Amino acid sequence: MTDVVATTRMLLLDDARLADLRSRLDGDLAPQWRRLAEQCDLYRRTAPPAEHPLASITYLGPAAANLALAYRLTGQRHYLEEAWRWISAAVSFEHWGRAHLPDHDLDAGWILHGLSLAYSWLGDDLDPERRETLRAKLALQGERLFDFAVASEGGWWSSSYWQNHHWICHTGLATAGYALGVPAWTERAKAAMSTVVDVLPADGSDMEGVVYWRYGVPWLATYLDLLHDAEGVDWWDRCRFLARTFFYRLHQAAPGYEEIVDHGDCHDRRSGHSVALYRILASRYGIGEAQWLADTVARRFFWREAYESGVKPGVLPEAWAELLWYDASVAPVDPATSVPAQAAFEDLGLLVHRTSWDDDATLVSFKSSPGGGHTAWDTSRRIDAERGWDTLSAGHHHPDAGSFVLASRGAWLLVDEGYSNKKRAGHHNLVLVDGQGFAGEGRYHVYADAPPDRTADMVDVLAEGGFLHGRARIGRMYPAELGVESLERTLVVLPSGRTVVVDRGRAAEPREWTVLLHADHPTETVDRDVPHDGLGDGADDGVVRRVLRNGRAGAWLTTHAAGGARAEQVVTDVEANPTSSTPSLVVTRRLHTLRVTPPAARDLLAVTTIEPFDAFGPTPSTVRLPRPLTMEVGVDLGGGERVYLAGPDGAIEADGVTALARAVLVAGDRVAVVGARRVELDGQVLLDGDAEVTAVLPARGER
Repeated sequence: MTDVVATTRMLLLDDARLADLRSRLDGDLAPQWRRLAEQCDLYRRTAPPAEHPLASITYLGPAAANLALAYRLTGQRHYLEEAWRWISAAVSFEHWGRAHLPDHDLDAGWILHGLSLAYSWLGDDLDPERRETLRAKLALQGERLFDFAVASEGGWWSSSYWQNHHWICHTGLATAGYALGVPAWTERAKAAMSTVVDVLPADGSDMEGVVYWRYGVPWLATYLDLLHDAEGVDWWDRCRFLARTFFYRLHQAAPGYEEIVDHGDCHDRRSGHSVALYRILASRYGIGEAQWLADTVARRFFWREAYESGVKPGVLPEAWAELLWYDASVAPVDPATSVPAQAAFEDLGLLVHRTSWDDDATLVSFKSSPGGGHTAWDTSRRIDAERGWDTLSAGHHHPDAGSFVLASRGAWLLVDEGYSNKKRAGHHNLVLVDGQGFAGEGRYHVYADAPPDRTADMVDVLAEGGFLHGRARIGRMYPAELGVESLERTLVVLPSGRTVVVDRGRAAEPREWTVLLHADHPTETVDRDVPHDGLGDGADDGVVRRVLRNGRAGAWLTTHAAGGARAEQVVTDVEANPTSSTPSLVVTRRLHTLRVTPPAARDLLAVTTIEPFDAFGPTPSTVRLPRPLTMEVGVDLGGGERVYLAGPDGAIEADGVTALARAVLVAGDRVAVVGARRVELDGQVLLDGDAEVTAVLPARGER
């Protein structure tokens, strides 16, 4: 076995901290103690498996930790005996993990962590035989995991710095190393995690999506907490990702906070909250909004997620961390009073707009980046070139550059597919070319082996003051044989939530371009029974008009395509196994897909407008576009909202607007501009200068 040094120090709990925690169990920590006690009672009423099941056994680790903490806080012997019942089950299994990489992956990482905490916290209160049995098993499993990490360096999780398996397995190894006194393990984990904290995106965005953020990022916090406690090494300020990641998560909350925006691999729309993680981010970075969200989830959403989430072991086993990480000195702050309703996360090319922080607000989330995001894409290639490794492992990042989702009035209208093993651009609100999506798709890791130039990005970003504008450049993502010379999607959201999507493409020869819109329910053809502008379905005049309703939420969907278009409503079924450790687990989602296809041509010009409305009291569509369509796009959305986008010459000349700008957006007396040098609106010069400006201008009445 690897060299061992003597250790007697209890992890995370010195005498002073224990005394402080005990004194507060009937005070400010009373809710956290109740959670821990209830979780421990759940273990009392549950039997651990007598034989290793085919499914994952990650839950055995936190079971031991929760019961050991309850014992250490109270001294009540029944918690110790119950802890041993769960520990003895894990110790009895020859291997940890059965269906996938036994001893070398998530089961091993989770259980090493939890049982190592239990070993430390129970200490000599375990009788000598039990303590030696547990120590020997931890030593064996730690050595197995360590050996695998060393042997597989440069591949899979050992060097996949942006991946949750890396964080979980190295944290488990480190915890065992600290508990047993094995410096080789702790130094191995420290070296790996040192790279992680430096190469994660500084804006806090996570290419794996919210579900794996909720599953994986708590382990980063767990490791930094352990490192600080065991070695006095403080990496909290060094890790800019953790300092900002709460706000990424906040902006990926659906209106009402309970559900999530499900970009990336997401089992469902409810697996998104970690009260424990919110607590430690609030404590370490003084984020009052994180404290507020932790309080809100604990009070309103926790139990629904606990029982409806498809991610295991789920939120219930985090009770030990919720108690240890609660910091009463951080006052909660309602995000509605402090956080802008629009946000941009440059690394992931992620733009988010909501009309407010109210539960019935309209939300749009739009994204475009290379695989893994810009930092991971660039950094992994540098490391791989230097060392001959393969570090990206962006299997949870979908082929979704240029896609968007939309929710309104408490329901989803335009959606992603969730989890997918055979990932396709066609499962997203994107554009197909001759029926094809991105190069390399149809497999789990669509970015593996991708050439350096297969990238997408987001430019011309404006996300402030109720306006959102971004231009996703995605043409390089398509197979070379399609001859796509360019494909760009510009998405604009106005303060009302009305949204304009402009797709412009060019190919070397005529292609069939298909604009996809996915929903949970089919769209309906507009008819006389629904308030509208009376122009019918519109396929004959180059316009496709549909209405989409889901509960109280509704939206007029209107697509204008140069040369006309045909519309087809189809069903898209997606089925996936979200974890190789549980082969029998299958998640499915049925998408109802509107396909809008103009006649084959070299050039694509399609303008889609989305007008959310209250389905319980619908209002007419008010959108107007000039005919015929030109590359310079002007859209009158009604209600004083207008969108003007420049053509290739960078100029706008329409409806009283004269501008040298890539975009001019109008909402009543408020005007936002993108890449503008001169703007004249209704005879008033609003901007005139040499430098390009992207901003919300002062209201016209304030000039």
